[in-house]
Amino acid sequence: MDVSVVIPLYNEVENLPRLHRQLQETLAGTSLRYEIVFVDDGSQDGTTDSLRELAEHDETIKPVYLRRNYGQTAALRAGIDHAHGEVIVTMDGDLQNDPADIPRMLAKLEEGYDLVHGWRRHRQDRWLDRRLPSMIANWLISRTTRFPVHDLGCTLKAIRREIATELELHGEMHRFIPILAHQLGARCVELEVKHHPRRFGQTKYGISRTFRVLLDLLTVKYLLHFFTSPMKLFGGAAMCCATLGMLLLATSALLKVAIGADVTGTPFLLTAILFLLASLQLLSVGLLGEVNSRIYFAHGEQRPYRVRTAPWDSAQTVQRPRQVPDWATSAKSAEAA
Repeated sequence: MDVSVVIPLYNEVENLPRLHRQLQETLAGTSLRYEIVFVDDGSQDGTTDSLRELAEHDETIKPVYLRRNYGQTAALRAGIDHAHGEVIVTMDGDLQNDPADIPRMLAKLEEGYDLVHGWRRHRQDRWLDRRLPSMIANWLISRTTRFPVHDLGCTLKAIRREIATELELHGEMHRFIPILAHQLGARCVELEVKHHPRRFGQTKYGISRTFRVLLDLLTVKYLLHFFTSPMKLFGGAAMCCATLGMLLLATSALLKVAIGADVTGTPFLLTAILFLLASLQLLSVGLLGEVNSRIYFAHGEQRPYRVRTAPWDSAQTVQRPRQVPDWATSAKSAEAA
C-alpha cells in the first residue's frame, strides 16, 4: 500500500459522501495504491450507518469504529495504527481541507522530507473566535519551542510511516504532531494548502480550546527539553530557591548580630525557610523524574535516539558474515544427525 488517508469523523453525516467522492476523484487519477481509513469517533448523527454503506460498495474504504467519542487525537492514533500505507495522510472530515492538495504534498515529500504539514494561509473561518486565537497560539508556540510554523491547527499532513508510528499521541497532542516529529529527527516542511468554509455540521472547536493549547504547550516544552533529564529543570529551580533561601538566612543573621533585631518579627527568616523547603521539594521531584525516565527507557523498546540510516542498511555495503558460535554449530549438527 502506497498511501493511507486517515480521516477522523464525528457527526459528519452530510459531509461524508461528498468527501468520499472528492477523495476518489483525486486518488483514482493517480497510479498509487491507496486506502481510505475513516475513523468513526462515536458519531451519533447517522455517520456510522453512512460509513457502513459506503464501505460495502468501495473496497478502498477501511472503516474503524470506536466504541465512544475519544477525541481527535485518539481517533488519529487509531487510524494510524490501522493504516498500511508507506505514507500516511491525515485530514479533517468537514470538507474544509481539499483532497486535491494531497498529490502536491506527496510530491513535496519525495523531495527528501519526512513530514509535510499544511498551512492554511487564506483560512476561511471566523476571525475573532477562530483565526485570531490561532494566530496568537501559533506565534507563542513557535517562539517557545523554537520550531518555525505558521499553522499547527491544520490537520492536513503527509507523514512517512516510520515517523507516524513512532508518534506518541495522547490527550490533545494532535496539533503538535510536526513538533513531536521534529523531536524524533524528522525533516519537516510547511506547504500552503487550500481551505474552504464549513458548509455542513457544527464545528467542534471554540475559543475555550486556546487555554487547553497553552496547557499542552507546557507539556510539549517539557518533553522537548527535559524529558530525558528532568533534573536539569527541577534541579536548577532547586538551586535557585536554595541560593535565595541562604541569602535571606544570612541577612537575618546579619540583622541579629549587627543591630540585635528580632528576626522572628521580620519576613526574612520565614521566607528563607520557605525557599529552603521549596528547594528540597524540587530536588525530590527531580530525582523522581530521573528514576521514571530511566524506567521508561529501560523497559520495552524505547531509546533516547532515532536512527535514520546505518551502514548495514545500505545496499552498497557488503555485510560481514555473522560469526556463528561453536555451541550453535554443534547443536545444528546434532539435530541433523
